[in-house]
Amino acid sequence: MHEALTGLLARRTVADRATWRSLWDRLGDGTLPREQAVALLASLATRLPDPATLHALTGSLRERHPAPAGDTWPGTVNVVGTGGGPATFNISTAAAFVAAAAGVRVVKTGSRAYTSSLGSVDLLERLGVRSTSSRGETEDVLDEYGIAFAGPFVYPAELARLARTVAPVSMKPFGRFLNAVGPFLGELPVAAQVTGVSRIMPLDDLRALAGTLTDRTVWLCANDVGADELLGFADNVVHVNDGRLLRLGPGRVVAAEGGLEDLRPVPREQAAQHFLAVLGGRAHPVATRTVCLNAAALSVAAGHHTTWETALAAAEAAVADGAAVDLVGRLRARRAAPRTPHPSGARRG
Repeated sequence: MHEALTGLLARRTVADRATWRSLWDRLGDGTLPREQAVALLASLATRLPDPATLHALTGSLRERHPAPAGDTWPGTVNVVGTGGGPATFNISTAAAFVAAAAGVRVVKTGSRAYTSSLGSVDLLERLGVRSTSSRGETEDVLDEYGIAFAGPFVYPAELARLARTVAPVSMKPFGRFLNAVGPFLGELPVAAQVTGVSRIMPLDDLRALAGTLTDRTVWLCANDVGADELLGFADNVVHVNDGRLLRLGPGRVVAAEGGLEDLRPVPREQAAQHFLAVLGGRAHPVATRTVCLNAAALSVAAGHHTTWETALAAAEAAVADGAAVDLVGRLRARRAAPRTPHPSGARRG
């Protein structure tokens, strides 16, 4: 049995990055037995390893998928949550559209549903919005629309290899681990990242992991009701990877009225219609208000606005004047257009 796996199963620290490199090498060349791959995921899904082990594990994955040197997207923010917690509609995806419609450069990463009934990728398919398939395409779409939904190319290939190796076992039982570490594995040259952390995730461990990301500002957002979004009626805390702590109590930015019942997901077949109603201000006021609060967070984190008040006003205007809904329509039209190839995923010249 590989020493990385024996260490995990014995709950020992495996902080030597070379040990993890060896594991990924064996996974890549097909010499890691399937039962060991299943045991690896099962151990990680049961309990996240200690911070030193987690740092070595994620670092060994990130180094296999490095960003091109000097590649930066100034003023761009990535929004990606951990999932879990109380069931809500796709708030962060809606916030991405609203923030982009208000002038913030936004990249949204995510996945299909692991811990929810409808992941961001599932919703985008229902909306007719296409994810990007390379870094170059992502930059092109970001430049044209102010928003891009990046596909799985941003994540280390080892995650896909794990899925193929354990098949036909579904990856869904391991969703908690994948959702926890996924936000720290995506390689995009953004200036900031906003990640909601739900109550089922180990916040302290994720704070330590966020501290290892020195190429961007990272906001980890949590609250006393356990959702992985900022909520106007909750006591929210934002942990920044530079050591700052931001507190947003009930009513601090938006009205404190409402509760989780106003944010519940609708049946899958109604999800797209409800989503557009939220973006257009035609759904429950608490739903739209919550989306605008999270859009304001993206704006402040990216440095597009310096105050919550101006960021919120811009988000509310993007809803009121139809810009957010219009943005969905423009991206739908893009889906109907032929793809433009990007050799090797390179940036545009």
